[in-house]
Amino acid sequence: MDDFLALICPNSPFIWNGKRYSYCFEDILLGIGLNIVTTIIIVVLGFKQKSGRGVHGSDVQMTVPEKSVLYFVPAIEACLSVLEIIFVWKKEHNSQFVGYHKWFYSCSELIVWTNIILFSKRASSHYIIFSRVLCFWWILKPILGVLRLVTTFPSLEVSVCIVESLVVLLSITYGTAINVIRVKRESFKRSLLGDPLLSYDSSLEEGGHHDLETNESIWDLMTFKFIAPVMNRGVVKQLDCEDLLQIPTNMAPSSCHDIISSCWQAQLTNDASKPSLFRALCSAYGWSYLYLGLLKVINDCIGFVGPLLLNKLIQFLQKGSVTSDGYLLAVSLGLTSIIKSFLDTQYSFHLAKLKLKLRSSIMTLIYDKCLHVNLAERSKFTNGEIQTFMSVDADRTVNLCNSFHDTWSLPLQIGVALYLLYTQVKFAFVSGLAITILLIPVNKWISQLIAIATEQMMKEKDERIRRTGELLTYIRTLKMYGWELIFSSWLMETRSLEVKHLATRKYLDAWCVFFWATTPTLFSIFTFGLFTLMGNQLDAAMVFTCLALFNTLISPLNSFPWVINGLIDAFISSRRLSRFLSCPEHRSNVGDTGSSSSSFLSKQPDSSQRLAIIVQDVSCTWSSSDEPPLNMVLSHVTLSLSKGSFVAIIGEVGSGKSSLLYSVLGEAQLAHGYIYCDGSVAYVPQVPWILSGTVRDNILFGKSYDPVRYTDTLQACALDVDIELMVGHDMAYIGEKGLNLSGGQRARLALARAVYHGSDVIMLDDVLSAVDAQVAHWILHNAILGPLMQGKTILLCTHNVQAISLADMVVVMDKGHVKWLGSSAAFPISSYTRFSPSNDIDLTSKNHRESCSSDSSSKPKEQSLPEKEIVHSPEIAEEIVEVELRKEGKVEIGVYKNYAVFIGQFVTVVICLSAILMQASRNGNDLWLSYWVDTTETGQTVHSVSFYLAILCLFCAVNSFFTLVRAFSFAFGGLQAAIKVHNRLLSKLINAPVRFFDQTPGGRILNRLSSDLYTIDDSLPFIMNILLANFVGLLGIAIILSYVQVFFLVLLLPLWYIYSKLQFFYRSTSRELRRLDSVSRSPIYTSFSETLDGTSTIRAFKSEDFFFAKFIEHITLYQKTSYTETVASLWLSLRLQLLGAFIISFIALMAVVGSHRSLPINFGTPGLVGLALSYAAPIVSLLGSFLTSFTETEKEMVSVERALQYMDIPQEEQAGCLNVNPDWPNLGVIEFQNVTLKYMPSLAPAIYNLSFTIAGGTQVGIIGRTGAGKSSVLNALFCLTPICSGSILVDGTDIRNVPVRELRTHLAIVPQSPFLFNGSLRENLDPFKMSDDLKIWDALEKCHVKEEVEEAGGLDILVKEGGISFSVGQRQLLCLARALLKSSKVLCLDECTANVDIQTASLLHTTISSKCKGMTVITIAHRISTVLNMDSILILDHGNLAEQGNPQVLLNDESSLFSSFVKASSM
Repeated sequence: MDDFLALICPNSPFIWNGKRYSYCFEDILLGIGLNIVTTIIIVVLGFKQKSGRGVHGSDVQMTVPEKSVLYFVPAIEACLSVLEIIFVWKKEHNSQFVGYHKWFYSCSELIVWTNIILFSKRASSHYIIFSRVLCFWWILKPILGVLRLVTTFPSLEVSVCIVESLVVLLSITYGTAINVIRVKRESFKRSLLGDPLLSYDSSLEEGGHHDLETNESIWDLMTFKFIAPVMNRGVVKQLDCEDLLQIPTNMAPSSCHDIISSCWQAQLTNDASKPSLFRALCSAYGWSYLYLGLLKVINDCIGFVGPLLLNKLIQFLQKGSVTSDGYLLAVSLGLTSIIKSFLDTQYSFHLAKLKLKLRSSIMTLIYDKCLHVNLAERSKFTNGEIQTFMSVDADRTVNLCNSFHDTWSLPLQIGVALYLLYTQVKFAFVSGLAITILLIPVNKWISQLIAIATEQMMKEKDERIRRTGELLTYIRTLKMYGWELIFSSWLMETRSLEVKHLATRKYLDAWCVFFWATTPTLFSIFTFGLFTLMGNQLDAAMVFTCLALFNTLISPLNSFPWVINGLIDAFISSRRLSRFLSCPEHRSNVGDTGSSSSSFLSKQPDSSQRLAIIVQDVSCTWSSSDEPPLNMVLSHVTLSLSKGSFVAIIGEVGSGKSSLLYSVLGEAQLAHGYIYCDGSVAYVPQVPWILSGTVRDNILFGKSYDPVRYTDTLQACALDVDIELMVGHDMAYIGEKGLNLSGGQRARLALARAVYHGSDVIMLDDVLSAVDAQVAHWILHNAILGPLMQGKTILLCTHNVQAISLADMVVVMDKGHVKWLGSSAAFPISSYTRFSPSNDIDLTSKNHRESCSSDSSSKPKEQSLPEKEIVHSPEIAEEIVEVELRKEGKVEIGVYKNYAVFIGQFVTVVICLSAILMQASRNGNDLWLSYWVDTTETGQTVHSVSFYLAILCLFCAVNSFFTLVRAFSFAFGGLQAAIKVHNRLLSKLINAPVRFFDQTPGGRILNRLSSDLYTIDDSLPFIMNILLANFVGLLGIAIILSYVQVFFLVLLLPLWYIYSKLQFFYRSTSRELRRLDSVSRSPIYTSFSETLDGTSTIRAFKSEDFFFAKFIEHITLYQKTSYTETVASLWLSLRLQLLGAFIISFIALMAVVGSHRSLPINFGTPGLVGLALSYAAPIVSLLGSFLTSFTETEKEMVSVERALQYMDIPQEEQAGCLNVNPDWPNLGVIEFQNVTLKYMPSLAPAIYNLSFTIAGGTQVGIIGRTGAGKSSVLNALFCLTPICSGSILVDGTDIRNVPVRELRTHLAIVPQSPFLFNGSLRENLDPFKMSDDLKIWDALEKCHVKEEVEEAGGLDILVKEGGISFSVGQRQLLCLARALLKSSKVLCLDECTANVDIQTASLLHTTISSKCKGMTVITIAHRISTVLNMDSILILDHGNLAEQGNPQVLLNDESSLFSSFVKASSM
């Protein structure tokens, strides 16, 4: 027996050698034993399963990566086993006796993999390979294999060592792969039984590269060569959207949305109480992410091969051997770097693709939710919050992809590095580990504080974005009030709170950076210090292997705080998104005639066959479903409306007219009762919702183009003349919110949309109040009651007496109740009209009046505009909105200089100096170690160990100090820049002229103040910090390598040439791609912001799919840009890493050549050679990281560039040469002298050569047809638009000499669109706190709104965003009260009674007449009752003064225009 054991284990004890288990025993137990067990399991499973069984296991189609792992890996393993047998045979051949245990181990390994290959070919292979027993065994076997490799590693030859390492690595790969596939297969089987969560996965994975694989070779995909055409174009020209790469099919936003939508619905079904977006994302993309984890495991493992090979190489150099092992090690070191380069870039590529899928999934999910959540449910969230969900929270949740794998990968890397340190310095590494462990609770505590600061910062950010959106939306009104400064001061207060929390976060981050950056240095000094104090001597191999391991530790240690922060941010954002996405929806099912909500009937009650709308005992509120139903806007309302009837809904301001329409639409929360609506619906809100797009786009609203119906609709809505005058006709571009249309044109355009769609039920909310009498008469008879609307059920909220008298049914609302209900014949109309002798005024030409007065005269009118002009109008939209500016070429040096100025020049110098000195102290630390090793090895030590340690400690202390200075100076500088950029940007925007806001969509400006500012706040300082660290790190490495190896200087110039060419080629394209990325992102936010304002209209028209498709187009462009950008950066990263691999190979080969002493040049001591090699190892990652951080910095600097663009926008002329008295104007005399005004140079004048005088203390009405120039008079008076010629005098003072802001504060106005902001009612009425409560209540009483305010809760009630807690009429009355509080001598009313009932309007004008005596009142009006009792009227026509005089005198003059208007309107 002893002889047999001696034969198996020659020159070695069988089990224990006195210190450890023998290599022979470990081979038998951990090698041969494991292989025998594996073979037995496979054979037993194979023969147990008869041929043909288990075929059902293949019901999941395997993907290409799965097949390559299952079939390719065993083949490679078998080849490596054969290679091991050849090595053993070679030893025997060279007369070196080899124990049988080596033969047995190599042969048993070959048998295992041969069995796997053979059984994989059988029909039942899936049953065998994926059995529970074998899968579990494949987890255990690689772990024990790693244990055997680690224990035998020091005794192995170089070639055997490399082969053994590959065998273990492939075993880990195979074991992980079959376990992942098995779990996936079981989930798939469960999904066949009804679980939808993972049913997409196989197609998702299999289709992952379908588009690319059909067109490109594997080599092109591995090297990213398919991006070359884009990059070639990027060097020679500015890239356009057509130049971008096509995204793979499975990355299409529509496909991604289908997947995430299904998974989210499953969450709502399975866990309705607390659905989680995070779990839904895991269900949708979990397996894809798990496969990436497998790739990351292999990549991380290969990362540790470098230090081990480095250890072997330095040992070889110390021995001075002349064998070929040195060359093999040097080449292996280079090859390891090359393999890692490919794995790194492939992992990053697939991770980036997954992130893009996630991003489009989340964005489309948020948009889809907004389309289907009614206004009541959405009231829990402000618009600012919802916009933050899209801009910030979506990105943060996507960043979970980066952080989640790192949470296990980084500890794994740290753990392996620590174990390898143990093999070098034994337990001396524990001292370094102790420092690391002590810092863990500190970092955890800091992370918790960061999480709290982040959450508070996000709340303030939401509020800031909401306030910014409010400011941008109402900027015109704010400028007329002279309130822009107080609004900006409120915004600055919110920003200061946001910056306070941002500062907390940044300084805490700085502590994190300090602790983790100094850890490797502290680790080094404590480990080597304890090792020498324990009586051990330092040698080059050990020291520089440890240094390489310390370098390996730097990245995971430094990354860990950011990973934790990223995870915290992602989880906070995903919770915020889950809360929003779990709101109940108002979604109609296909085929249903009504709403599918439980409070609505989707099936018509049997008892009512001819009814279009049934409202049964309905009570409604604006609170959401999870809030108690307070403040009912409708209370126990019951209505039954017949099909084809015309119903007029009337009532005082705030009586519940609009709320009734909203309730039928399903926008309000039903607290009681039910609502049924039969057929399709069209809706025109009180404030018309206009899309940014062409006139035709606004009317069609996604419906197909019918030329005949389209032309008839335009004529019925009196839009034909307006369109004929527009540049481009019906293809003229309308700016955001219809900025280049008058109020009447917006109303008629929204009406035309409803008429064209021809829905069964048409709801019109006060559409007649925005237009003049003649147009109102025309559209009432030709549109609302015209042939296009025959047989339709029409609900019209109105104050128009003609409409009420023509109605089939009249519904009178009062404080949320139905006060009266019946036919118009039975309605006491005299009580409604006694306040107004004549309802409306006529503002059009005589021909147009005649055309409206009778049906016979309407015929020529219809034919007066040739049909071809409408049907065959130009197909290219005329641009009113300026195209977003996109700079070309590299980011200018001026942008960097500006950012340095924002940071502060002194702080910039401190940052740079501290970074350089930090790196210098670190390099000095390593050089000192090298010197220590050399003196120890040569026996020339002249100082004690404590002396060497003291110098090391000094370097460590200096390094720690400069690290701290750099971290905090960067945090401080970044904060200073963030504060200054925001303040200057806001200041420039506040002082910009109104024309800038008319030409620039709000979403584009908001993008600067949200996404771009977030980049400047957070991302830019972070990436610049990394850039600086990488730069000084590379500089340090270059200096050390040049000092140690002279030949490196020979390489330096060609390497720098290649490097500069690569980065130039890449940067030319990357800059363009980043700019395209920013430009493609703006339409997403503009479209999203626009949709938020018009969701009720979209839902009414059932146009959700149309708008969702448009949004998908925007997202697709964004995806293409980001995808191309990612591939381009990976193209560069791969080539840089290959360049780094070449450097490593060169230095290693030169070191081997130098060790032979065959060259005349001395390559230095072993210590210095070891230092050079340990410095060469991280050059791969550092080179890539440097250029990545450089290009990322340049990309992020585009945000600064974009912010600087808006710092150069034109500014209003603020400074006037005249300082007026506080009581100016004291007379109120207004004189226009030959005034001409144009909104744009290319447009016709809005007012032309206009001259008139308004005497002080008189009340003047300005009337005229829609677009006649009425509102333009006020724009000129308030200097919103500079006049082209002429002058305007107020009390004899030319207003051009008065500072603009001061001028506006001395004039009072009630704007056409009422404006209330989020805040208390007191703040809304008197933001400057100039009036006491008594005065405010008096103003409210004068405006007949005191009672409603008292019922709502007084002056301290919170007014919701946009004033939605009040009706439009009530908002108008509150705006009037605000104007009266101003006590100005000049009061301008811009159609302020258009949205109130006639009774209230009459009372208001009585109030104005009696309470405003001595004031000059300029009123733009549509109603005759408004102007009949005024001192004078001005009639405008196409910007000219057509008539002026006293209305009573003009009324008695039958030849006057005014007289003929009154006659026409009374017909």
